[in-house]
This record gives sequence, C-alpha cells and structure tokens, in this order.
Amino acid sequence: MLKRDYYLNKIRDFYHVNSLIKILCGLRRSGKSVILKQIIDDIKASGVDDSQIIYINFESMDFEDIKTAKDLHDYIKKLVKNKKTYYVFLDEIQVVNNFEKAINSLRVEEQFSIFITGSNSKMTFLELSTDLSGRYVSFRINPLSFKEIAELTKTKRDKYLELLFDIFEWGSLPQRFIFENLSSRENYIRDVYDSILLKDVVDRLGITDISSFNKILQYILETETREFSATNVIRYLEDNNSKVATDTLYKYLDALCSTFIINKVFRYDVEGKNVLKSLNKYYATDLGVKKIKTNKKLVNYSQCFENIVYNELIIKGYDVYIGKTTKGEIDFIASKNHDIKYIQVCYELSNEDTIEREFSAFNVINDNYPKYVISKDTEDYSRDGIKHLNIFDFLMNDDF
Repeated sequence: MLKRDYYLNKIRDFYHVNSLIKILCGLRRSGKSVILKQIIDDIKASGVDDSQIIYINFESMDFEDIKTAKDLHDYIKKLVKNKKTYYVFLDEIQVVNNFEKAINSLRVEEQFSIFITGSNSKMTFLELSTDLSGRYVSFRINPLSFKEIAELTKTKRDKYLELLFDIFEWGSLPQRFIFENLSSRENYIRDVYDSILLKDVVDRLGITDISSFNKILQYILETETREFSATNVIRYLEDNNSKVATDTLYKYLDALCSTFIINKVFRYDVEGKNVLKSLNKYYATDLGVKKIKTNKKLVNYSQCFENIVYNELIIKGYDVYIGKTTKGEIDFIASKNHDIKYIQVCYELSNEDTIEREFSAFNVINDNYPKYVISKDTEDYSRDGIKHLNIFDFLMNDDF
C-alpha cells in the first residue's frame, strides 16, 4: 500500500487535538479511506490501544442502521468504557442526517479526537459553517500526484513521459492502477462516476435532469482551457436537444464542483490586484473521468498538460488563479504563504515563435515575484530572469 506521507505530514499535528474535528474531503475513490486507515496505524504506533479506536465506514451494511445524529451519538457513546481519549473515524459520513449535531456534541465532551471523510457538498465550508464554525480543520484529498504514481508503479525517469501519457488517458485514481486490462480500467472509472452521480448528485443534491447534467459536464471538459461562457453552454445544449435556464446551469455547475468532479478557477487582475468573478475556467479533478465523459477519441495533450499542472499546484498547497493582464492572460498565478508565482504552461516549445509567445506573456508584470514557463522540453530555455522548468522537475518535487 502506498503511504501518502504528503497528507499524513499535514494531518499529524492534529491527531491528538480533541477540540478540532479533522475533515478529509475530496472526489470519491481519491484515497480518503486509505489515509484514514494510515492515520489509525500512526496513532496505534504511538501507543494508543485498539480499544480506543472507533472506525465506522458508512458504505458498509454493518452500519446501515445509523441514520440520524442521535443514532450516531448513541452508538459511539456505548463503546466508551473509560475516561481515556477515543479516536473516532467516520468514513463517508454525509449519509447520516444532521451528522454535524452528533459530532459537535461529542466534540464538546473533549474525550474524542474525531476524523471524518465525505465526498460531496456536505463537506464544504459553506454547509459546515453553521454547526461547526471554527471547530474543524479541513484537508482536501486529491487523486494521486505524479510523484506518488511514479513511486507506486516503480517508474524510472526514462519512462516518465510514457507514464504522463498514461495519466492523460486514464487519470490518477489510486485503484485504477490495479487494472492492466484497458476495458477494466474504463469500467472502473465509469463505476466511480456513476457512484458520484447516484449517491452525491441525485440523492444528496436532488438533481434529476441527468441528461442535461452530463451534457454540461461534457462541454466543460471538452473546453476546459477556454474562458467559461454561460451563453455558449446554453447554445450547445440547444444544439443537442436540451434546454436549461441560466440559474439551473449554475446550479449544475455548483453540483459538479461540490462533488469535486471539476474545479472552478477564478481570474485575478494582476494590475488591479483583485479577484474577478467572471471569465473563469474549469479543470477536471481526474483526467480519467474526463476521458469517459467526452466524445473525443484522441487525447488533447495540450489541454491535459495544462490540467495536470493545475492539479499538481493544488496538491502542492497553492491557491490558483488565472492571471488577467492588459495584454492577455497568464496561465496560472499560484499563491501560498504570501508567496506568489507566475506560471505559463506549454506542452512543447516547438519553435521560436512559441518560445517568444510564452515568455513575453510576463512582459507587462512589473513586480519581482518569480516567473516560470513549464513544458516537456529537456533543453533549458530560461531567459530574462524567467525560469524554464521541465515538467518532470516540476512534478517530482514537493515544491518548486
């Protein structure tokens, strides 16, 4: 089993902090349950007895009778035998009605260190803010990073490009690497998406026009490196014999984001120093899901290249924006701990015109924050204080 140390290192400081609920959220099958079990192993290794560990996986039939906050509270309390700290792990907890009330009740007793996971909007800051405001710390769990995949598959540097193309086509969900047969891989990814659709989109969010929902997702994924336009989406739906109102369109987009299928990226006005609420873009959380929800047979390497850089920036802990300038745009502005980095992404710097286009995008930026061009080229094209990074130097380092 691949140990996901990147996440464990971030969570460890909170293992024994009973006053804060630890929330792991992210796309279904991105590895949240595995990380929970690795946290349990860590805690046991520190000397905590098995009897102090309470683990409930709400996808198991063993716990189907726990349906309400009262059921959950009473079940856990019956397992408490002494005054020691109990470590409570609640996997896919969103199926329990009003679960926040049970968790908050247990939290105030200060005898429980609580860890929960969830795969939909019930795990977002907005929906947790009323009952648990200021009482939790949240960790976004993503599908495997390129570095994790290289470790899992024992891939050496001379095979990195081959591995990258494989990710472009089949994505980064951990369990998909079990399947060598391509049809099995595709069936697995389809099952993951269907599970999200049924359990999170239909059951939890109440969206019933599945045909329009899927067509909207298809359009977003096929145009993900372009500026989003509601007018274009509605026109596309009409051309494909569907019709939705603008407010319904945005409801569906919110559902796609809150279930972690896609990520919304806002624009940042470099000159005005403010975030813009329009002309945003969307990127797929997993490229395998993108493959099965689009009609295009050939992989668009340039799109996937930009997408994987975005995903890796998120994994590395950056807040990411699209940069708007008076001369055009910067692919990404990455911000972390008051540090800012400007990034241009190009699959291949194939000629001098391409090199000039990518590097000159930074000409209108007058501050001294570092600027990067990331491509698959092995030759170093750094110039004028702008650093050129080979994609694998970017992907294989925890930061850059």
